[in-house]
Amino acid sequence: AAHGARKMEDYGQFLALLASTLLVGFVSVILSLVWVFHYREGLSWDGSPGEFNWHPVLIITGFVFIQGIAIIVYRLPWTWKCSKLLMKFIHAGLNTIAMILAIVSMVAVFEFHNAKNIPNMYSLHSWIGLTAVIFYSLQLLLGFAVFLLPFAPVHLRVVLMPIHVYSGLTIFATVIATALMGITEKLIFSLKDPAYSASPPEATLVNCLGLLLVIFGSLILWMASRPHWKRPPAENAKILQPIAATPEGTEVESTMINSGNADKSDMRINTEAAREQNIKFDEAGQRSTM
Repeated sequence: AAHGARKMEDYGQFLALLASTLLVGFVSVILSLVWVFHYREGLSWDGSPGEFNWHPVLIITGFVFIQGIAIIVYRLPWTWKCSKLLMKFIHAGLNTIAMILAIVSMVAVFEFHNAKNIPNMYSLHSWIGLTAVIFYSLQLLLGFAVFLLPFAPVHLRVVLMPIHVYSGLTIFATVIATALMGITEKLIFSLKDPAYSASPPEATLVNCLGLLLVIFGSLILWMASRPHWKRPPAENAKILQPIAATPEGTEVESTMINSGNADKSDMRINTEAAREQNIKFDEAGQRSTM
């Protein structure tokens, strides 16, 4: 009973954190819209400053908010009954949407710069931003090839999984850092009379937006790095399967099936080994067929 209570309390903590994260992300998107519509020239696609404004709005919506959700999607406890494959498609799908929005937002900046004869790619913001987009697209392609398509051998998934996780979190953190640089740059360029240093209302609003982005990033990284909020390995999640079933396609499984003449204690050791293997395989993104 105590264990059950702890699980419920843990679930409650997770939900509270998730709700806070979604709220902070949502408010960030709203503030970016208030910024461009109330203080700037709104949104348009005609080479005017309104075209540039797609850049902060789409980066915050896609590259920060949607990417953040994509990172924690496996941790939502009510998805643990869903097949791992479905969750992979959702994870990949959200990251693909984030990627498309990031690319559109970059096109908007290049077009605006070219229309106004402003040089491209001279700032640190642009260097790191472009680097993040390139690495994000590589991460996406590699993720599709290795974890979603059924061709990669399991041992390759086991080796690449920690790298995939590390890269994803690092790119996400870098995107938020780059967004902060971009916000600062835009305020310094745009606020002339009154200047940024005079703290006009626009400066306060956008500084608060930057704070919210840092809070959003911190909450996502916290949720993503708690081991006890991990999606349980396949065998725990597969309540509907017969007890003897193990995730498909492991060498261990075939050796178990072939060892029919082994005695029972041998079989039990084998099953233990298989379970440990299966946990390893499942963490490496072994496809579940539920």
